[in-house]
Amino acid sequence: MAEIIRMPRLSDTMEEGNIVSWQKAVGDKVSPGDILAEVETDKATMELESFNEGTLLYIGVESGTVPVDGVIAIIGDSGEDISKLLEDVKNESTAPAKSQPAPETATAQAQVQAAPVTSTSTSTSTKQVKKASPAKSTAGSTTKDGRLKASPLARKIAEESGIALERIEGTGENGRIIKRDVDYALENGIPAEVSTQTSIPSIIDPNVYGDKPLSQMRKVIAKRLSQSKFTSPHFYLTMEINMDNAIVARNALNEDVEVRISFNDLIIKASAAALRKHPEINASWYDDKITYHQDINIGVAVAIDEGLMVPVVNKADLKSLSMIKGEVVELAGRAKSRKLAPEEMSGNSFTISNLGMFDIDEFTAIINPPDACILAVGSIVEKPIVKNGQLAIGNVMKVTLSCDHRIVDGAKGAIFLQTLKSFLENPVKILY
Repeated sequence: MAEIIRMPRLSDTMEEGNIVSWQKAVGDKVSPGDILAEVETDKATMELESFNEGTLLYIGVESGTVPVDGVIAIIGDSGEDISKLLEDVKNESTAPAKSQPAPETATAQAQVQAAPVTSTSTSTSTKQVKKASPAKSTAGSTTKDGRLKASPLARKIAEESGIALERIEGTGENGRIIKRDVDYALENGIPAEVSTQTSIPSIIDPNVYGDKPLSQMRKVIAKRLSQSKFTSPHFYLTMEINMDNAIVARNALNEDVEVRISFNDLIIKASAAALRKHPEINASWYDDKITYHQDINIGVAVAIDEGLMVPVVNKADLKSLSMIKGEVVELAGRAKSRKLAPEEMSGNSFTISNLGMFDIDEFTAIINPPDACILAVGSIVEKPIVKNGQLAIGNVMKVTLSCDHRIVDGAKGAIFLQTLKSFLENPVKILY
C-alpha cells in the first residue's frame, strides 16, 4: 500500500527544508535505510533516509523549499494507482506550491522530451552561429537603440577569445547571446576577429553580484538574531585582561606535544570555570521561568561561508584543555562541511564568539537565545601598561559580555568578568 513521505523536522528550530538533490528517481526501488534526498535545514545539509520499502512512485518537489510535514514523495508497489493520494495531496493546505505531475504524466513528458525534435525545433536549438560573412545580420540580438544583447559572461568569454559578438547569433531569451553561443562559435572554428576598440579584460566575476535566494541557514539566522536583539534587552560590559601569564602557560603546555592548545581553548576552559562559580550567568530565559543549568555547555561560534554555526562543547568545566581542543577541532571541521548533527548544535547555556584571529580589537555580539550571555573576544595586542608601578609593554585582550537584562544585572555580569579575568591572568587556577 502506497504511503506519503513528508518533510520531517530535522532540527528543533526547523520550519521548512530545502531539497538540494534527489538520490532516487521515480521508478527506483527503495529499501529501508536508502538515502532518498539531501535536505538543507537551518543548521546543516542532511541525508533523508527512507523507512519504507517499495518503489518511488512520486516526487513532490524536485528542488526547493518544503514546509515541515509537507508532502515530498510517495512510495508504494510498482504500478500501484496513487491517483486518490495525489488528489488528497492537492487538497492539503500545507502541500508545496510546486509539485511533480503524476507518474503517468511525468512519463509522457519524458517521452516527449526524449523524442526526436521536429525540423522547426531543430532550427531553433541548433541555429547558434552561421559561417556567414561578417556583414550578416544580427538584428535578433540587438535592442531598438542598436545595443547588442549579450550576457556578461558571454561578453567576457568573447573578449578573452578575441571573437566579435556581432558575428554570433544569440539563442537566449529574445535573441540574447549567452555562453553556449560563444562556446559554439569557438568549437566550430569561427575565426577570431579583434575589435577596433581597445579591450580591457574584466576582473569582475558576474556570479558574485546580483540577487541571490536566501539559504535556510541565513533565514533562520536572520529570524533568531532579530528576535534576540529586539526581545532581549541587551547591555554590554567590556574588560581588559592581561594575557602575559596565559601566553607563558600556553607556550609551556605546547612544548613537545602533538595537541597544541590555542588561546580559544584557554578562554573556553576559563569561562567554564567562571560559570561554575557564577551559576546565575549559566542560565536561560523562558517566557514563564528562568532555568539555571547544572551542566555547563558552551557554544563556540564558527564562521562558514553561508553564515554562522554554533557547535556545543558539553560539560566543558569537566574536560581538560586537550579534550576541549580535540572536540572543538572536530566540531568546527564538521561545521564547515555542514555535517553536524542537530544534537551537536543544541543545549548550549553560554556562547563564545572569538574574532581575535581577524585582528578585531573589540566588538559586541548578539545573544544566542535562550542563553543569558555571550562573550565577544578580541585579539591580543601589545600595548603600554602599568605593572608594579612601572610602565611596561603588556599583552592585553579585550572581552565584551553581552547580557540579557531580564536574567543578569550589571553587577552580576561584572563580577563574572572579574572571575574570568582572574583565571586568565593566573591560568594555573584552571590547569587541573
